[in-house]
Amino acid sequence: MPWNQDSGQTIGFPECMSAVPLPYRILALVQERNYLFQYPLERLAGEIKDAGFRCEMCGSCCTQAVTRNIFLLDHDVVALTQIDPESFEPAPDPEFCDQDGTLYTSGYALKMRGENPRACWFLEKDRCRIYDQRCSICRIYPYMLRRIRDPGGRFRWRRVSRPGEHGHCHGDIPDEECRTLAREVKEYENAFITQQISFLETIQEYFTRHSLVHDHSRYLRGISQVSRGSPVTIRVYKAGELVEHRDYIRGGQKVTA
Repeated sequence: MPWNQDSGQTIGFPECMSAVPLPYRILALVQERNYLFQYPLERLAGEIKDAGFRCEMCGSCCTQAVTRNIFLLDHDVVALTQIDPESFEPAPDPEFCDQDGTLYTSGYALKMRGENPRACWFLEKDRCRIYDQRCSICRIYPYMLRRIRDPGGRFRWRRVSRPGEHGHCHGDIPDEECRTLAREVKEYENAFITQQISFLETIQEYFTRHSLVHDHSRYLRGISQVSRGSPVTIRVYKAGELVEHRDYIRGGQKVTA
């Protein structure tokens, strides 16, 4: 399951979660969403105010020096299709592979380009080319609201990504701005979990209807092909459908949909 930024949350890696029955995975995500609903908005707003993060316009969070990938919600994909349809690609870390070798991933991510570090498709001279139309996760960064498991096995809430590593902390943020951010964070996290639930439900129905099973050996082979830059067939969840991309090469050199 792809997660934005460097959240530290791992509801499921394909290697260990593919063996868990899908109904249990769906139930776990529904429970996570319930925990999210129960988290008090005013409490989150207060924690945002205490963090006091202010952007220093360094551009670091738009690069892989900080951000592994930038996952897109369905409505982000709709917006980016109008802005620049070449700006996104199937999200990395597909979760499933059927016995025919087709990979499956839960959505799209922004393309990264350049080297050392690779940067967001829209970053130019440390500035975002679409700042006023930036994606959902970019609007709330570095704030989040996710339960993670600590080294002792206990769950705790994480609200800020990479605290103190970039940007300016402990600034004075107006109360109303904190409440607005808190609402946007909860809305984003709800939409993200809901999209993951819908992906798993769609996979369950699609695999059943087409007599498919997850093939772990084919999965490992497919991931190796992706890492080598070899073409693969991948289906991407988008608004309740699994959109097929044939001859997909990560980075966008060749994609046939």
